[in-house]
Amino acid sequence: MSKAIIELEAVGKSFRSADGTARPVLEGVDFRLAEGEIVSLLGPSGSGKSTLLRIMAGLIGVDSGDVRYRGHPLYAPARGVSMVFQSFALFPWLTVQGNVELGLEARGVGPAERAKSAEAAIRMIGLAGFEGALPRELSGGMRQRVGIARALVIEPEVLLMDEAFSALDVLTGERLREEILELWTSGEMPTKAILIVSHDIEEAVLMADRVLIFASDPGRIRFELPVPLPRPRDPESAEVRRLIDEVYALMTTGEPRAGRPAEEPAVLQLAERLPEADIGRMEGLLELLAGDSFEGRADLPRLAEETELTDDELLPLAQALSLLGLASIAEGDLHLTPLGKRYVESEHESRQALFGEQLLAQVPLVAHIRSSLDQEASGELPEEPFVRLLSESLDAVEAERVLRTAIEWGRHGEVFEYDYNTGLIRLPRSEAAAETAE
Repeated sequence: MSKAIIELEAVGKSFRSADGTARPVLEGVDFRLAEGEIVSLLGPSGSGKSTLLRIMAGLIGVDSGDVRYRGHPLYAPARGVSMVFQSFALFPWLTVQGNVELGLEARGVGPAERAKSAEAAIRMIGLAGFEGALPRELSGGMRQRVGIARALVIEPEVLLMDEAFSALDVLTGERLREEILELWTSGEMPTKAILIVSHDIEEAVLMADRVLIFASDPGRIRFELPVPLPRPRDPESAEVRRLIDEVYALMTTGEPRAGRPAEEPAVLQLAERLPEADIGRMEGLLELLAGDSFEGRADLPRLAEETELTDDELLPLAQALSLLGLASIAEGDLHLTPLGKRYVESEHESRQALFGEQLLAQVPLVAHIRSSLDQEASGELPEEPFVRLLSESLDAVEAERVLRTAIEWGRHGEVFEYDYNTGLIRLPRSEAAAETAE
């Protein structure tokens, strides 16, 4: 077994909510990053992946467990670890050369030496001749190259990449990913291990020696999949497609909660996050699934290609349809259920009624909002109490996002209405009028 560079054992991390309540973000994370390997980390948004990377870089501490770098406890930023961010994070007033030199300057490296090292890193990453350019003069791909050169110039043992390719267009991201792998394979890159946080399943399989799948609330490693294929890997090869299918299957596998047998279906809790799924896209996916191309069953990787949706867009849609009983997910395939078929064949009003029935039956948050409205004499309530309820388990941004999703779904299913001017949730006008008449 290769020598470990970074090791995490039973790591836990919590953040304080606005009301002072501790909200666990990571729990019981065991992880080992060894020399000579690339590891990809996949998981839903908000599951704590970026927090994990910052812990590994020594930027934030842990509440429980141990973090070790080369066998020693890690309590501060590790000199041998660099990070590349999705947002490029360049200083707009500095040139390419100036941005790349920053890390060396912070370490006290003299002007002549840091200029020489920066020029070498810029040349290695394919930006020779652009040393004097400002970030605004560069394309997105070139700006990300600057970010990578800045990370590599300090010759780190570990490179942490947090969604480093996701802000780029598909072709630019693919080209940059391939160039990083070429540098890694050739040994020109000084780095001894890479950890990549990604939302792209194909990218993870093409790059990594191991794929880790993260769960959320709190974040923890659910599955680990070895990728025993030599690089470079052909994305169309049978072996790669099989592994991509396997990752899709693992990503969509429900995890039993304590006290519930594994064979029972997953049931959302009241303050649990909802998939971020747009109703129009959900309906479009159902109609495509019911059409002649798929005839009620679709392989998720093929569905991603057909719809041109990213994995980060497709998986929440599939999970939402599964949650509502309109589709089911098994072994990485999406199947149209009899209820989903009925939905597709129905007219608009019947679709809304069916959607509303499923919301009340399957989504506790929507059912709770509706029950609260039924018990209120005025038939209306402000949204704030529901945000506070969600904030007990989720951070403020995610609590707002989950409530917004519940409201959009509830409005479509005519379970309740929402006034965007006042922030009031109310019973549908027809029902409120009927109750008043009674």
